[in-house]
Order: sequence, then C-alpha cells, then structure tokens
Amino acid sequence: MALLVLVLVLGLVGLAGLWALLHTGPRALCQASCWPPGPRPLPLIGNLLLLQVDKENSLMELSERYGQVFTIHWGRQKMVVLGGYEAVREALVGTRPKLTIRPFNAIFQLIQKGRGIFSVSGPPWKASQQFTLRALHDLGVGRRPVADKVLQELSYLLGQLDHYGGEWRSGALLLGPRPLRLSPPGRPFPLAPLGWDGRGEWGSGTLLPGPRPLRLSPPGRPFPVALLGWATSNITFTVLFGQRFDYKDPVFVALLELISEVMLHLATVRVQLYNVMPRLGALLQLQRPIMRKVAELRAILRTLLEARRAPAAEEGPAHSYVEALIRQVHEADPDGQFDEDDVMACVLDMVLAGTETTAIAIQWAILLMVKHQSVQGRVQEELDRVLGRSRPPQMEDLPSLPYTNAVLHEVQRFISVPPRTSRSLTTDTRLSGYLFPKGTDVILLLNSVLRDKTQWETPHQFNPGHFLDADGRFVKREAFMAFSAGRRVCVGEHLARTQVFLLFAGLLQRFHLLPPPGLSPASLDIQIIQAIFKRPFVHGLCAVPRP
Repeated sequence: MALLVLVLVLGLVGLAGLWALLHTGPRALCQASCWPPGPRPLPLIGNLLLLQVDKENSLMELSERYGQVFTIHWGRQKMVVLGGYEAVREALVGTRPKLTIRPFNAIFQLIQKGRGIFSVSGPPWKASQQFTLRALHDLGVGRRPVADKVLQELSYLLGQLDHYGGEWRSGALLLGPRPLRLSPPGRPFPLAPLGWDGRGEWGSGTLLPGPRPLRLSPPGRPFPVALLGWATSNITFTVLFGQRFDYKDPVFVALLELISEVMLHLATVRVQLYNVMPRLGALLQLQRPIMRKVAELRAILRTLLEARRAPAAEEGPAHSYVEALIRQVHEADPDGQFDEDDVMACVLDMVLAGTETTAIAIQWAILLMVKHQSVQGRVQEELDRVLGRSRPPQMEDLPSLPYTNAVLHEVQRFISVPPRTSRSLTTDTRLSGYLFPKGTDVILLLNSVLRDKTQWETPHQFNPGHFLDADGRFVKREAFMAFSAGRRVCVGEHLARTQVFLLFAGLLQRFHLLPPPGLSPASLDIQIIQAIFKRPFVHGLCAVPRP
C-alpha cells in the first residue's frame, strides 16, 4: 500500500514538475546563484530523488561532492547544509542567539500543535525548556537522588541477566521492533515486549496476550539486547512518572511498543512526503498511520497523568516530572500560559526523545564491547582496580576511570545519535562566508563533525584513544558534539550520561559479554534499522558472570 501511495505521489509530482519546468523562465531558475553550490533542484520536488531512505548518508555524500557548505531543496523549501567542525561550531556557538529556533516541521506541528520542548521555538519553547531544566534539577538529575534510581534499576537488570534465557528454536533474539507474524484466525497470539521476534518456543500452555513469562535457564544463554533498552526506559519513566514498571507490566510493554512504532513512522517515506507537501499529504492521508499510533500513546499517557494528580492540599517537593508539570498548571501559572495541552506535549516529548536515544546509546555501547573484546577487557581491568568487584559504580568515580570515560565518549562519537539537527536564522546572518537572509533553514550535520578527519585521527574507526592523551588521561575534545551545542543543547543530557555510565560500568563489572554461540566477535553483524535515530539490529548476546 505504501509503495502504491509513493508511486501515485511521485507521478502527480512529476506531472506538476514538468508543467512548472515548461512555464518557468530562466530568471526564476537562477535566483539561487548567491547561495552555496548544490545539486540542481527539480521543480516542486527539489532534490528529493537524491535522498535515500538513509538521509544522513545521502547528505554526507552530497557534502563530499559539494563541500562542507551547500544548498539543498527539500521540496520547494531551500535550505543550507553545514558540515564539518568549523562550519557547525560557528553556527551553533559563534552566532548565538541567531540560530536558536526550530524550522517548521509539518508532522511535528500536527502532533504537538506548537507545544512541547523539542520541536517549538520562541516564548513557548523558552518557558517549557526552563521549566523542564528546573524540574529535572529539583528531582535530582545529575546528582545522587537520580543516580540511586539508576543503581536500583541496575540491580534489577543484573538479576535478570543472572537467570534470563529461554529455548529458542531459531536463536533469533532481535533488537528492535518485533515483526508481525500472522496466525490462524482465533488463535491467541503473544504480545511480546519490544525486542522479541515471535518465532521462539513459548513452552507448554496456551499462548495468551501479554508479555512472555520469564524462564530460568543456565547463565550465558543469549538474552535479547532490547533488555538493555527496557532498563533505560524504566529509569526515564521513574523520573517522569515517579514509578518503576515491572518488565512484564502490560502498560510498560505497550508504551515501548508504541514509542518504537512512532519513531519508525517518523522515518518513513509517507511522513517525509507529508513534511514536504503537507496539503497533498493530508489529501492522500499520508499522516494517518503515525497519528493513529500517537493517539494510542497519548491515551496511555493520559491515564498515567490522571493517576498522578495529587490532592490540591498536598505540599512538599514534587516526586516526579509529571507531578511538577501538574503543579505548574494549577499553582504556579494562574494566568493560564501553561495549560493541560502543554503538560501532555511536554510528557510526549520527554517520552519519545528520552527513552529512544538513551536506549540506543547503551545498546550500542554493549554491542561495541562485544565486537572489541580487547577494549572490553581494558575497561574491566580499570573497573576492578578502582571499584573492585563488589562496590557499585558512582558518578563520583568517573574522574578516576579515564579509559571507561573515553570509551563511552567514543561510543557516542562513533554512533552519532542524533546525526543532525535543524535551526532557522532569526536575523540576516553570515555563515561560512555566505550572507543568508532571516528565516533561512539550516541543517547541521553533527555526524560530519564527529567524523571530521581534521579533528579525529581515525574518524571511521572505533578508537577510545581519541579521548586519551599520551599518559592515558581523559581529554575532552571540542569537536565532541554528541548532544549538539549552544543554547538548544539537549535538556536530558545529564540524565542520559548518568544512565549510560552507571549501567555500562555495572554490567561490565559483573559480566563478560560475548556473541551468541556459533559467532565470533569479528563475525557479529550489526545492522542498522532505519528509524529517526540509528538503531542497531543484532542477534542476542551472552552475559557470562566473570570469575
């Protein structure tokens, strides 16, 4: 169906483009001569045909051809793309506050109605961002209270890995969304947690809707790598809702499934075409699949919000981000500038961005340790020397763990999550020698900064030495922009760093991580699922208790 829609859309666009080409004079086609070079656009569709499903690689390839600053046409919208450390740093740091607003995005506007934290600009963004930063600080993000929550989740995760496992006929324990599998009408099907592919044996008994019961098996059997993402998501939910979910909780399972599906929809051709031509997209109802999933996600979030409305007389500090939001509406904002719709928009933003990026980061970190056994061994040696085997890690230990710190920074550099960000100029601005008018949309290729050969010795290799000096001390690199830079740096950066470090250190302190039986580290194939962020896709891994 999606292919048919794509063919119809491209056919209509092609006819319209041919008409426009025949009726467009040479003067109109030459108006972009003062802009940086770039591929010549087709009428109406611009350079859409040059962009692959993996848009980041397409933009990187165009950057190699046209230079670090080039022009691209996203439909009829003309934008400038900046790549490389110097150009991106100038834009994010050197021009502030001229590059602090988000460009218009049709699908985000449809979903959030101009509210929330990440896809809005101006006074609404400033109010939401300042409130979120203050609320997260009050809840202990970046300090001991949230670190303790991470360690509690780590303890539960370690227990799961001690005993986790099941008999799988195919051994295909997948990381990522579970492919749908048809069965005879009327036959119950398992609603598996995010990561199961549905092809395994469920053991004896009737298959009922709901998460698969945990079964004990000898340590070292493959576990689903998605389990790592469940842990980080649970920590985020604990901060947001003040409640930890059991991994078998149907609400938890449904949340993860819906978050995954929404993020996958955001990267589809349907949504990209809707963003380029929202009126035509609405006519063809290209937005319906993603909006259906967003509505389901909102329904669950609304239930969680209602369950956490405290009595009006309750005082004291808020116990969760949601509780702080609700108080903001009813107590701190009597003029109504921050209402119930803002609450839902902020929670939806935090759920989508806060769970996906951190889950991907810890999954990549563990997968890269499996691929690079010598690096894993050096991390474990350092952990043993500084922490021993019994004391759990603390954030205060990080300065004493330079190699571990370098490895985690290199993971983020190597995977580039997020790969890019977009801004709009608030005034006429000179960037990389070009004077761009107010309102110009700018795409900043963060992955090009993290792979800039002028800044990194081996940009395309996984090399923790990028963050170490000759004496083995950790070195912070200016070109490390994994969380962007400037005034719109990620509001959840401290929470993400805390989660990834404590979980990573705790896992390697306890377990030696290996590929599943029959595979060597070199033969472990890590594929990429095309979503809004770079999801790894791999068979299960083995966690063997260290002797």
